[in-house]
Amino acid sequence: MTTTRPTRRTPPAPADAPTGAAAIVAVRRLFTAQSADYMLVLGTTVFLVLFGLVMVLSSSFVQSGKGNDGDFFAIFLRQGLFALVGIPVMLLVSKLPVVFWRRWARNAVLLGLGLQLLVFTPLGIEYGGNRNWIELFGFSIQPSEFLKLALVIWLATVLADRADAFSDWRSVAVPALPVSGVAIAMVLLGQDLGTVAIMVGIVLGALYFAGAPMRYVLALVGAGIGGAILFALSGASRSDRISAWLNGCTPEQLEDVCWQPMHGMWALGSGGVFGVGLGNSALKWSWLPHAENDYIFAIIGEELGLIGSLVVILLFAVLAVGMIRLMRVHTDPLRRIATGAVLVWIVGQAFVNVAVVLGLLPVLGVPLPLMSAGGSALVATLVAIGVVLSMARDVQPRARA
Repeated sequence: MTTTRPTRRTPPAPADAPTGAAAIVAVRRLFTAQSADYMLVLGTTVFLVLFGLVMVLSSSFVQSGKGNDGDFFAIFLRQGLFALVGIPVMLLVSKLPVVFWRRWARNAVLLGLGLQLLVFTPLGIEYGGNRNWIELFGFSIQPSEFLKLALVIWLATVLADRADAFSDWRSVAVPALPVSGVAIAMVLLGQDLGTVAIMVGIVLGALYFAGAPMRYVLALVGAGIGGAILFALSGASRSDRISAWLNGCTPEQLEDVCWQPMHGMWALGSGGVFGVGLGNSALKWSWLPHAENDYIFAIIGEELGLIGSLVVILLFAVLAVGMIRLMRVHTDPLRRIATGAVLVWIVGQAFVNVAVVLGLLPVLGVPLPLMSAGGSALVATLVAIGVVLSMARDVQPRARA
């Protein structure tokens, strides 16, 4: 005789239950998934963060020991601290209802713009020709990362009201471009072309997923490319990087603008198929600048080889598939636009970073999301994924095509 095993459910905590029991029930509910696609996005994100922590430790201990009073684990521990903060915040954000984002979208973008303004005060820090950080409480913070997050929420809110019903150019431009243009201009004033490129991608992605006519989106793409070329050629350092990328390096550039991309390619080439082994990179011994940040993918290729590099690319592809599947069941335009904008941000930035390391793009100074060292970028990205998970809760599924 065959018996059916009853489904196990978490009973609600009684009114007189101890505080500890109620807390356990609350934690269980926090981790309750809504769908397999929800779990796919969440699981891939956590795995990328853990994978990134391992690679940050491997790639940073040499530089960390040189610059932190001999503490070889300083950069890793700082990144681990931000991960310990970011992952719980992501889970808490994932519980927020959609009405919360509608209500606070304007305040979020105003706060993001206010933080970005601090870059131009005495709190601002300039590094490598870019003024895009502030110093607070002993930590360097990159406000533009949180501005990207605020822009996603604000664009989703204002575009949702007219999604799939754009009548003319004005209906496309007026809700999206003025505030977005101010945000992008503020980052551009800090000379951070890489972050600007990602922000432009967020705006274009939000318009596309809102149903804006393709002729308008393509016109904005052309304008953005033209503006980027003019800005890139306006500075000697940027124009030298582009010239070296297009025409190859001159002998004078080998120890300047070509040093980082050249040694990044050497790191990838020396890894072969299987890599030299975790922790055995030779290029991280002061040969490759920012090995734990912008060029962490080069260290992955050197230590874990072609296989490790393909695993990273596959993980971001899986993350993209998970977000696309979540979007396909959304009937609410706000949920669709927000999820699509975050998809363009995170997955687009990942492939820009990989393309830079592979020499397919000039050096832009864009980190690898969820993996590169950098607390502001990690926390902002995790909160953005929390927004995606929040949008995926309590969704009535519809049949997929």
